[in-house]
Amino acid sequence: MVIGGRRRQSGVTYLGLLFAVALAGIALAGAGTLWSLESRRDKERELLFIGEEYRRAIASYYSKGPNGVREYPQKLEDLLQDRRFPMPVHHLRRLYRDPMTNNMDWELLRLQGGISGIASRAPGKPIKVAGFASQQEGFESAASYQGWQFTHGGSGAGGMVGIQAVPAETPDR
Repeated sequence: MVIGGRRRQSGVTYLGLLFAVALAGIALAGAGTLWSLESRRDKERELLFIGEEYRRAIASYYSKGPNGVREYPQKLEDLLQDRRFPMPVHHLRRLYRDPMTNNMDWELLRLQGGISGIASRAPGKPIKVAGFASQQEGFESAASYQGWQFTHGGSGAGGMVGIQAVPAETPDR
């Protein structure tokens, strides 16, 4: 219908705009899902790095005992300053947060009364299921991040006999 020489709009522009907004929403939802997945992969890589740092520090603490005495640290802070020597030895530069839970609440794996390893308390199923380093050989079969156990002298998922998991002490901060 023509009114005063102008043709009346029938809402085509409005429908086109609604369609564009819907497509943008779908695209953003897909991008959000992809970003979330990539973020978890980054956290897994960080967990593998941090776990290996703790494993190396515990191995160093264990092997460098004074007078050949081999013992595990009683708490994670012992890895920062090993006071068994006249000059404290630093096996670890700092205590790391668990990237999966974003806190210091590590599951401490104990053997011979000391800490022989750590594991995350995150319950989620890992994205990475293959391609692990040789010292992480048991990680392929882990049902959750809690199965990624970084132990001194043992393999991945509960490879050491007699390891007992205990709650981590929260450092005073």
